[in-house]
Parts: sequence; C-alpha cells; structure tokens
Amino acid sequence: MLATLLLLLCVGAAAIGGVFFAFSAFVLRALSDLPAESGIAAMQRINIVVINRVFLGVFIGTAMLSLALAVVAVATWSLPRSALLLAAAGLYFFGSFVVTIRCNVPRNNHLARFSAASPEAASYWPAYVREWGMWNHVRTAASLASCACAASAMAFL
Repeated sequence: MLATLLLLLCVGAAAIGGVFFAFSAFVLRALSDLPAESGIAAMQRINIVVINRVFLGVFIGTAMLSLALAVVAVATWSLPRSALLLAAAGLYFFGSFVVTIRCNVPRNNHLARFSAASPEAASYWPAYVREWGMWNHVRTAASLASCACAASAMAFL
C-alpha cells in the first residue's frame, strides 16, 4: 500500500512540476513577449481554464496524499525512509500547494480585476510576470524535488 501511495505522490508531483516547469521554461516568457494586452488576456484565460477536474484533481489530490504520507513518516520515524517521506510530503505541500495558494493565486486574482486592454493592466503586467514567475520557479523546484524524494524513498521499501 505504501509503495502505491509513494508512486502516486511521485507521479502527481512530477505531473504538476512539469506543468509549472513549462511555465517557467517558456510559457510565461512567450506571454510576456506579446503586446501587454495579448499576454494579459491569454494569462487571464489560462487562469480560468486551469480550474478543471483533471488539473485540480491531481494538484489537490497530491497535496492530500502528501499530508497522509507526512503522517506515515512521523508514525514510522525510526525507519530509514521516513526522512525522505517527510521531505517529499513537505516539499510538495508547502513548496507547491501552499506557495500556489498564498503567492500565485493572489496575483492571478489581482490580474483578473483588470480589463486586458486597460492602462492599469499594462502597468501591472511587468510586476505580475516577475513576481508570479519567481514563485512559479519555487513551486517547480519544490514539486520536482518532492518527486525525487518520493522516488528515493521507494528504494527503502
């Protein structure tokens, strides 16, 4: 059972990390290279479309799974895999899930208040790209590191 849960955490963290990596590697840059109105409109649309069962199921499901595995790690702390389990759980939950909720989503909500064609949106856009991008790098690294820790923990099963 633990092997299945670890595999699911590894796959979930990798899938979400891959989405975040795409934004860090090229999507946000492509949007920022467009005229502000076009980039803003595209990001606003992405922020609506991402709210779907598939993405949220994996994103939130992996967060819940990470909490369950944190409990397992603490309950079995004397085992060699426990530190890796706790690291995998903490990296995903805090570095991906919490960072998204506390750092990226508020910026998305702020961007959503503007008409893409407004001068206020164009003025906010460079700061949005810089700040949102920085936090996206954090959650990319955390998700992928979580996957690595979960995969490493499987070696101790």
